[in-house]
Order: sequence, then C-alpha cells, then structure tokens
Amino acid sequence: MRGLIGAISVLAIMAGSTASAETLKLVEVITSPERTKVLQAQVDAFEAANPGTEVEIVSLPWGQAFEKFATMVAGGDIPDVVEMPDRWAGIYKDKLVDLNDRIAEWEHGATLTQKTIDMGRQTDGKSARMIPYGFYLRALFYNKKLLEEAGVKEPPRTMEDFMAASKAVSELDGKYGYCLRGGPGGLNGWIMMAATMNGSNTFFDEDGKSTLNQPGSVEGIQFLIDMYQNGYAPKDAVSWGFNEIVAGFYSGTCAFLDQDPDALIAVSERMDAEDFAVIPMPVGPAGKAFPTIGFAGWSMFDTTSDKDLSWKLIAHLSSPDSNKEWAKRVGVIPIHEGAEQDPHFKTEQFAGWFETLNGEEYVPTVMPTYLEQFGYFADSIALETSQEALLGQISAQEVADQWADFLTDEYARWKAAQ
Repeated sequence: MRGLIGAISVLAIMAGSTASAETLKLVEVITSPERTKVLQAQVDAFEAANPGTEVEIVSLPWGQAFEKFATMVAGGDIPDVVEMPDRWAGIYKDKLVDLNDRIAEWEHGATLTQKTIDMGRQTDGKSARMIPYGFYLRALFYNKKLLEEAGVKEPPRTMEDFMAASKAVSELDGKYGYCLRGGPGGLNGWIMMAATMNGSNTFFDEDGKSTLNQPGSVEGIQFLIDMYQNGYAPKDAVSWGFNEIVAGFYSGTCAFLDQDPDALIAVSERMDAEDFAVIPMPVGPAGKAFPTIGFAGWSMFDTTSDKDLSWKLIAHLSSPDSNKEWAKRVGVIPIHEGAEQDPHFKTEQFAGWFETLNGEEYVPTVMPTYLEQFGYFADSIALETSQEALLGQISAQEVADQWADFLTDEYARWKAAQ
C-alpha cells in the first residue's frame, strides 16, 4: 500500500511539474542560418535561466515571410513573441501589447536610447508596440587609398564635396566614385538624395501632396542621374543590387558606398580596417542630411497566455549583453546607451553611424511603409522609372511627377481609411 501511495505521489509531482511547464512560440522573419544560430543560443540561455520554460522558434524565410505570417495570424496560429519589421507594425498594431509600462519598470529600460524608444512607438507616437533590436541606418563608406590616389584630402561632408570627390576618383584608370544602386532596393538612395537637396524628409505637405516633385527633391534625383551619366558610377550600376554594390566597394572598383551596418560584415572580411572608414551621409544646401533608417524588434501579441513570461523573453533578448552580441553578429546599430564604447563598435568603421544618431544635422528618415501599396511602389514603379532616368529615357522632373502622383493618391486612400 505504501508503495502504491508513493508511486501515486511521484506521478502527482511529475504531473504538477508537467502542468507548470510553459511553452512560448517565437517567430523570426528576417531569417538566415547565422541569425537563427545566434537567436537559438540566446533562447537556450533564457530556458536555462527559467527551468520548465520552452521556447519554440519558428523560422520563416524573408522572401515569403509576409504572406506566411499573415496566414498564421489569420488562421489563429498566433505566436507569443515575434520579430516585427518596422513596415509590419502598423498592420498588427491593434494586436500587439503596449510595452510602455513594462519598459518603465525594467532594470535596463533607462539605458535604451531615445531613438529606440521613439521608433518603438512609431505606429502612433505613444504606444510601444515593440522594442527595436537595432537599426539599419545609411552612412557613407569610403576607400582611403582611392581618395589619396585621386588627391582628395578629406572625405566628403557636403553633397557638393561628394560629387567633386566622385569625379576625381573616376579620373583614375578603371575606378569610379560611387557604387550606385540602380537595381532592386535602390529607392533608399533616391529618397535620401531628394530629401537632402530639398532640406526636408517630410513625405507629404499639409494638403496631403507628395513632396517628391518639389524643386529641391527634383535636384536630388538629378544628382544621382548626373552621377551616373557623368561616368562617376560604373555603367553596370544601373542594375546593381545589394551584393553588387558591396562587392564594388570591397573590390576597390568604387570609392564610396552608402549602406547599412550589415554591409560591414562582408567589407570587413575583405578589406583591412585601416583602408576604409564610415562617415555620415553628406549634408545638402540646408546643412542637413536625411539618411534612411529601418529596423525590426521584438513584439508581444495580446493573445499570449502568459504576458509576464513573454515579456521576460523580450527583456532577455533586449538586455544590453544580448543586444550587443546580436548587433555584432547580424550587423545593426545597438539599442543601449554606451554601446559605442565597446571595442567592437569604437572604430572608424562604426563611427559614422553613431555620429549620425547623435548629430543634429542628421535626421534619420523612415519610409512611409504604412501606405498599402508602398511595397509595389518601391519594388516596381520606382525601380523601373529610376532606371529609365539613369539611361536618359525620361527626365528627373518626369520621374518626380510620376512618383508624387502615385504617392499622393496612396496617401489620400490611407487617410480616408483612418
């Protein structure tokens, strides 16, 4: 009898232990083998620190992530925590938990940079629908050897200097000034130049009209057309995407490359640190530059069965140590104050991004991804028309007018739906 009672007691304890176990589902959407490896290691550490807790990682390939994730949510297969890209936050904002109070009470909340807090509240300016895990911010890579060979004494700090330096390098045999991204994903460059020459990164005026065909914006579009047509960028650059422009820089073909920190991984593997550096994007006539900024972060769905545990996972992934490791391995700007003092970030290569985040003359620009057809605009309309402009088939004004007409209509449609 005692043996039976003892066995029942053991089973009861085991059952209680099983019942107390908690499983969280975490979905990652910007997926690669390296990123998943880093995330899994951080999740393993979380599970070790929280016995009885298991985290299931669901990895969606980025190319199909938007559709696959939307299908999951529509079908009720909603994760507890998700890697939330900035362009998705507006879509799911009503289903995401506001993290403001939890951040305020968190031991590391006070060290989050103001940019991190602001971007986490981007959907309405108030509710923190995510904690960003880092920033993809444009800055200017430059090749020291090529500038020296071309007689350029200082890297460009203004648009005028940028054009002049590109011209000087392009006079070298087989070399070019700028790794222009004329192919897929090139819209960021056009938007940056348009805003910088226009002195403003406001996409729509008070009447709801796009600013992309204002005179200054047209000048910025013309700037890139001139860069290409004057021979300061390779002829093939009209179709270059990310891989081509990065290779163009580390191969020594071009002296300048504007890119996010993720490009630094490939460049650093192929160039000596003393041969290149990164500075903020050149400023325009108004004394300001408007580099594009993108980000993703960790969000919690309001359907989670345990908000405290889900928050605990987000806090773990967002802690200074975890975030610093994540930033180093995947190529983003970290989110906590003082990260730039880490030896990994305290270099000429990272200086440009931190200077951009801290300088008043540099105003990070967030694309209007809340517009329903913005993806179509970026990947189809803007791509096709900008290539036509580079090839001299249409003018800068014609490009600007087409873009402005489309975006004005989209903005009106979005406003009407609010």
